[in-house]
Amino acid sequence: MRGNNLKPSRRAVLLALVGILCCLGSYFPVRLAIARHFAPVPKLILVVGGTPDREQKAAQLAREYPNLDVWVSSGSSEAQQIFTKAGINQSRLYLDNRATDTVSNFTTMVDLLKQQHIPHVFLVTSDFHLARSTAIATVVFGSEGIAFTPVAAYNPYYPPESQLRMVRDVGRALLWLGTGRTGSSLKP
Repeated sequence: MRGNNLKPSRRAVLLALVGILCCLGSYFPVRLAIARHFAPVPKLILVVGGTPDREQKAAQLAREYPNLDVWVSSGSSEAQQIFTKAGINQSRLYLDNRATDTVSNFTTMVDLLKQQHIPHVFLVTSDFHLARSTAIATVVFGSEGIAFTPVAAYNPYYPPESQLRMVRDVGRALLWLGTGRTGSSLKP
């Protein structure tokens, strides 16, 4: 049997690593479930910037939820005009341009959400970008117990993103958890 060729110390290390990965894999979803239980309704609209379709979808959502503020993390150059045209009061709109990529969209916003005691957000992004964004949000927001409800804006111009990009960015989000850095300077 091949499994018996492993030395007992290596087997113990391997089992410990598998145990740690299993714990991490369940830690974030459990924190998110608890957060969602205590705050079932989103308290803010967060737009993970990039394309105007996301801001248009967020403006539509802002009309449906007139008491929620809207934060746009590194949005398009048209963001303010889109919300103005949709009749959203500018006092509800916050444009934050600190993020340089999807991972930093979340890592730059998480402290602000904690400071404002926001336990649950609508997370608005494009449909092609939704899987990667929710994976990153699971790590970054999940680590802080901030629930999110994904909302997809239809964008016919982009194909779904690759699994490799998702794995890379989840790894960068985990790096941020351990070091406070996202590794954005390492991206190609």
